Amino acid sequence: MLFHSHAFVLAFLPICLGGFFLAGRVGGTVWALRWLVAASLVFYGWWDARFVPLLIGSILINHMLAKRIRVLRRAGSAQAARRLLTGGIVLNLSALGWFKYADFLLELAAPDQAPLGIALPLAISFFTFQQIVSLADSYHAPDRETDLLHCAAFITFFPHLIAGPLVRPGDIVPQLQAQGLATARAENLSAGLVIFLLGLGKKLVLADMFGGFADTGFDAAARGETLTLFEAWYATLAYALQIYFDFSGYSDMAIGLARMMNVRFPLNFNSPYQARNIADFWRSWHITLGLFLRDYVYIPLGGSRVGPGWRIFNLLATMLLCGLWHGAAWQFVVWGGLHGVFLTVHAAFRRSGRHLPERLAQALTLLVVILAWVPFRAANLETAWAMLWAMAGANGAALPAMIVAFFPPLAWIVTQVPVLPFLGDARTLSFPEVTACLGLGWFIVLALPNIHAMSERGRSWALTTGFAFTAQALFFAPRVAPFLYFRF
Repeated sequence: MLFHSHAFVLAFLPICLGGFFLAGRVGGTVWALRWLVAASLVFYGWWDARFVPLLIGSILINHMLAKRIRVLRRAGSAQAARRLLTGGIVLNLSALGWFKYADFLLELAAPDQAPLGIALPLAISFFTFQQIVSLADSYHAPDRETDLLHCAAFITFFPHLIAGPLVRPGDIVPQLQAQGLATARAENLSAGLVIFLLGLGKKLVLADMFGGFADTGFDAAARGETLTLFEAWYATLAYALQIYFDFSGYSDMAIGLARMMNVRFPLNFNSPYQARNIADFWRSWHITLGLFLRDYVYIPLGGSRVGPGWRIFNLLATMLLCGLWHGAAWQFVVWGGLHGVFLTVHAAFRRSGRHLPERLAQALTLLVVILAWVPFRAANLETAWAMLWAMAGANGAALPAMIVAFFPPLAWIVTQVPVLPFLGDARTLSFPEVTACLGLGWFIVLALPNIHAMSERGRSWALTTGFAFTAQALFFAPRVAPFLYFRF
């Protein structure tokens, strides 16, 4: 079920909230959590009910493993507990590997073999990582007991089940165990609703609009069409905004939904396109995933405590795994590898003691991030190369004749055409319209604070400004576009 669908907004959310608080009033927190688990399973199964047993089985198996790990740790058998923890991690990663990477590995091993066609369970990447965090927590905090109900509520909690944020049991389970959890609190309902609606606006009004611009260009490149300079750059700039508003909008909606039920999630986005360097970008973009990769991949590999050669290897390996986690395709591996190289170069530059002017460093960071989005979005590496080739100006630059008529000196450097066929909807006015929209989008992400840094007055102003557009998109959009991270 999608947060921005009619079924969710008009039916599931009010029924879930009403049942949650009613169960809390009648039967206390335990019954409220039972209702929440049941509602979350309905939420998950709405997309494809076939995989509900997989989710339930994952919860049961990992709960038993975590319980046994805590018993061994409290008994002083740290080595046995570590072996069981390792086995549990391998088991979870094996399930993820089968469903998500079997066909990719088969293609590498036997290119002529027909794919297995294994259906990908919704959110398996996210709830697998969440299970790994829970197992590690049971090892490092053996005295923090979690029964099956709280374990199930933690994993299935629908605000973060599908696409995060990746949260830690030590941060969330105590909130689920708190007395008065299922008591309706006006301040949390109000604040959560505002955050949810602002995230909803990001998705429906901004992300989906920029997605249309990006799809036009990238889909044309995938068909083998030749894009010119402005078409390629505009499609790429639009995709950079689409993925920003799409996933930050989802994260805001998740934070808002949890807040309505008196649970506080950590911040997952902190104006990443305003980052001063690539390391700062990764501290601001999908923050909870970055922390997971740091704590469960980079540091166990040795982190920065090893020599320069191994430090580079650790960075590259971590980011390659990050790319592969996003999808079983080479373009994701290339994206992760590029970010690994960016981080390695930044670390070497920082160790040299040299510094770039802040504005230049910010601009350079934004440029490499935008360029790396090209393989991430492209259908394949051939399409990515075609887009980058066009962005370099190799296919020339063209502008509508109407635009050149307003600025005659442009005729010296661009080809005049009636319309740009792969920009917007290929009308004469597409170029100024898309330019204005891109200008607005980049002004928002580069000049304005994120909604969590805004004052209450600022949030109210933003909500009032965009509410009519959000309502129109919610009820009259021709289709419901899934979140980009649903495919990961």
